[in-house]
Amino acid sequence: MKTSPALFVRQVKQEVSKITWPSRAETMQGTIAVIVICLILAAFLFAVDSVFANVIRWIIGG
Repeated sequence: MKTSPALFVRQVKQEVSKITWPSRAETMQGTIAVIVICLILAAFLFAVDSVFANVIRWIIGG
């Protein structure tokens, strides 16, 4: 079943009008949360990597 281009454009406009965009405050809150989680994950991975590197050095004897 094909739809005409005009009908398609009308349907797209209807769907776009249903979108609710986050407020500036919600966007900032989400951004800060992502940055904090990334920093925590980076610190954790750094610690784990350091432990593994030291264990490997100890095993190798270097």
